[in-house]
Amino acid sequence: MNFSLINRIIENISGVIVGKIKSIELLMTGLLADGHILIEDIPGLGKTLLAKSLARSIGASFKRVQFTPDLLPADITGFNIYNQNSGEFIFQPGPVITNVLLADEINRTIPRTQSSLLESMEERQVTIDGQTYPLPQPFFVLATQNPIELEGTFPLPEAQLDRFLLRIRLGYPEHAEELSILDRFQEEDPLEKLSPVSAPADISRIQQARKSIHISYPVKKYIVNIVEATRQSKALRLGASPRGSLGLMRAGQALAVLRERDYVLPDDIKYLAIPVLAHRLILREEEELRGLTQESLLEEIISEIPVPSA
Repeated sequence: MNFSLINRIIENISGVIVGKIKSIELLMTGLLADGHILIEDIPGLGKTLLAKSLARSIGASFKRVQFTPDLLPADITGFNIYNQNSGEFIFQPGPVITNVLLADEINRTIPRTQSSLLESMEERQVTIDGQTYPLPQPFFVLATQNPIELEGTFPLPEAQLDRFLLRIRLGYPEHAEELSILDRFQEEDPLEKLSPVSAPADISRIQQARKSIHISYPVKKYIVNIVEATRQSKALRLGASPRGSLGLMRAGQALAVLRERDYVLPDDIKYLAIPVLAHRLILREEEELRGLTQESLLEEIISEIPVPSA
């Protein structure tokens, strides 16, 4: 396992993004776990810059789609065009044919267009007029949504949310960090000078190697105990599905790689439980009205479950 390569990627991204080490690590966790990430935060915090920095650092192709109400599924997946000269239909690839796709403000488009990403995210392929086209490897979707502006938005359905391995929030920078941002961007854009430190094939190899990271029976049981507790909670209408358990296991393996270990610790699972599971839970209406959040409920659940020793 090339641990030094992963550290170089993180350092490279940090050369553009000030602070936010936890967010960068979670981003890399999602990538190495072969998952997708939903960033839920207000505009102007560097979500697009983060996605571009990742793509450039790993030498990957990058596409950005601004989701709007009039966007159609074909605008994402691509479509066939009739060529009069050859008398044949030619496939015009959509922006989904890329390594890193930034789906900006995904909750501003209609559900039909949102669902067009489902096949791509789950099966790494698109099907146009019965013809299937494989996506480049690795394939990584980083979607954003603004949780404040709800007017004119279409909330993501549960099936779509469940396809995202992690939901993260960047948050405002600290005082010193914001001063560093002003200094770093005063005379030039550091993204323009960012060079790749790896290739997409390197990431695919690490994704494959990640599967062999050891995860003991007690740690697996710890994962299942957390997920089962969400299903038994009276505060929830819907707990996490087995996809949540699998996601927590894969994310734990990826975090172990970032921590330069060949085994998963219970603390890895505890650290990842909220970003992996919170967006998969549906609170009862009365609990939402009294101010309960998925994150606070998970914190309560995790605090009540014994942490295994291995």
